[in-house]
Amino acid sequence: MTSDATPTDTTRLTTLPDIIVAAVAIIRDRRVLMVTARGRDVVFMPGGKVDAGETLVEAAQRESREEISVGLEPHTVREAFTVVTQAHGEPEGRMVRMTMFTGVPDAEPRPAAEVSALHWISSAELHRCPPAGAEVVRRLAASGLID
Repeated sequence: MTSDATPTDTTRLTTLPDIIVAAVAIIRDRRVLMVTARGRDVVFMPGGKVDAGETLVEAAQRESREEISVGLEPHTVREAFTVVTQAHGEPEGRMVRMTMFTGVPDAEPRPAAEVSALHWISSAELHRCPPAGAEVVRRLAASGLID
């Protein structure tokens, strides 16, 4: 190695930890419920990061109450699938690992906390979704659950 050689840039080699998220897919009339957060330009699945000591299903229930003012009827909650993709708004290589749950809400959904609006969308609106939400919508449409 010559004296003017530069050391390897190790920041490129660092793997960022996945963002672990639990979310809910509430389906009605062949559409899935998504939300707009205040100040955001895309629609998201109701959900969020899993807190320390919390199970995925507990996080999904908590986030559902916090964002759309509903819980899920316990006997109807089912883990549907997990999406792993590039996290929206994060550095390249930062992945989100979003586990989706389905269930019947115990009330009429309404915006709460940082959520400004609810949207019932179909696969025709993929352009409004970040990568993880788009993958969820594709899977729900492929399963015949939404248009």
